[in-house]
Amino acid sequence: MTSKRIVLAFGTRPEATKMAPVYRAVEQTCGLQPLILSTGQQRQMLDGALSVFDLTPDHDLNVMTDRQTLADLTARIVPQAGRTLREMGADMVLVHGDTSTSFCVALSAFYEGIPVGHVEAGLRSGNLREPFPEEANRRLTGVLSTLDFAPTGGSKANLLREGKSETGIFVTGQTAVDAVREVAGRVPLRPPWRQRLEAGQRLVTVTMHRRENQPMMREMAEALGRVARAHPELHFIYPVHLSPAVQEAVRPALGSLENFELIEPLDYSEMAPLMAASVLLATDSGGLQEEGAALGVPVAVLRNVTERPEGVEAGVLRLAGNDPQQLEATLLELLGDERQLEAMRSARNPYGDGKAAGRIAQAIAWHFGLTQRPDDWQ
Repeated sequence: MTSKRIVLAFGTRPEATKMAPVYRAVEQTCGLQPLILSTGQQRQMLDGALSVFDLTPDHDLNVMTDRQTLADLTARIVPQAGRTLREMGADMVLVHGDTSTSFCVALSAFYEGIPVGHVEAGLRSGNLREPFPEEANRRLTGVLSTLDFAPTGGSKANLLREGKSETGIFVTGQTAVDAVREVAGRVPLRPPWRQRLEAGQRLVTVTMHRRENQPMMREMAEALGRVARAHPELHFIYPVHLSPAVQEAVRPALGSLENFELIEPLDYSEMAPLMAASVLLATDSGGLQEEGAALGVPVAVLRNVTERPEGVEAGVLRLAGNDPQQLEATLLELLGDERQLEAMRSARNPYGDGKAAGRIAQAIAWHFGLTQRPDDWQ
């Protein structure tokens, strides 16, 4: 019997990180053959993530350009992805989450008559502009997908409300939990940071890059600077996104502070132990919300809404917003109250048990008639 060719398509570092466990699980499933289609949407950061997990794309569209617009990116990915999926003989395409790569490749697969599996399906913020363009990308991808791998029961409920068939929805847990648990202990914390911990200094990890935050990012960075000045005993570490818009907003506001370390983006193998060693994550990232929960690290979300409300409900996430004054007040409150931080650290992780990738591979095998659907599958 010829194995079914399952193409995992991604183009950014978070996608690669969360799809790596899925690749391994598909590879270990009888009757399935995993292949990787990279769009290269984030060239440098993507390549670093691929090396961490020892993955090599079978095809690379290499679409990234300097200061690329969303319209240009879409116009490059859709036709190239369609041609490449045909060449690869794809029997199914897996896309992840909410990136432009995910939507564009899903659209290409739809045009080619290839079924789409959506990993991390069903997350919703309820606001098409926040996060932008991710909320729209995720909803549009959901319209095109045949199989939906929802990380939580709440995500499944969102899909059902939108009219998706329950037969094609599987509650799997979040593959970010699989990935971070695999990698967190693989590489030790960088020596300078480890020495700070050994000396009793606490670390705060910061990331901020979302498009909807960019109009006020300079002011948000200034607010972060005021928080750092109020807590000279803390050491803030900010791997700054390579986007010129982010660099230009952040470095003038934070570059001169002694306890605010601005560094190049980290490989995931270094980012995972840094997160695990932090007293707080302050981020507008989606994936870091789940990774913080999996590691038991409190997360302040630098956004007004989150498509991951389970973490807020569980108490491990706290919405800080993107208004500079609100952001500053929330961070000062959290960093000044050890009881709040301890309550967040001890909160239940709502994003899964680290076995999501295996469930996804099983569901794909069931779709192709290679296994029966167990009664306990959700």
